Amino acid sequence: MHSKILIIYEYKNLFEILNEIAESLNFKILYCDKKEYDQIKLDPNNNYLTISQKKIDSINNLLILDNLPLKLEKILEIININFLKNKFANQSSIKIGKYNLDLNSRKISFRDKNLDLTERETNLIIFINDRKNVSVKDLQKNVWDYSPNLETHTVETHIYRLRKKMKEIFGDENFIFNNHNGYSIN
Repeated sequence: MHSKILIIYEYKNLFEILNEIAESLNFKILYCDKKEYDQIKLDPNNNYLTISQKKIDSINNLLILDNLPLKLEKILEIININFLKNKFANQSSIKIGKYNLDLNSRKISFRDKNLDLTERETNLIIFINDRKNVSVKDLQKNVWDYSPNLETHTVETHIYRLRKKMKEIFGDENFIFNNHNGYSIN
């Protein structure tokens, strides 16, 4: 089973060329027109790339090949580079409640609003989100590499500042909350 699927959109000649060598490619090839494209059910676990000769606003992960002719090796190189870019982009995004956290840019976003995070804030959010009900001592040890016996208010200060930023940008006063079990993300 291929985890990468190349959808060739209304580009019959390219499909016929690639289909001839399909057995030696590391991705599955599909051909479709507009009607067929709208009916495709895409598995979110696969890496998709659509090739067209023109820009189509309604299609994500679109590669436009309009500067032909190119050597077949060059076309395959471009396709594989775009598959890698898609994989990298998909792996960099984590869903944190209603927010999206982009690990590459260290931005947390919701709808049209974005907040830049520090590396420490990003690590803090990921650690709390993955474990739920995290104690200050766990955060000191695992996010800051401090000794759990060290008396410091670093964790509380960072959480206070992060809460303040989340409230200013998103109006969210309850993003990180704490109870008797520790810190959690809402």
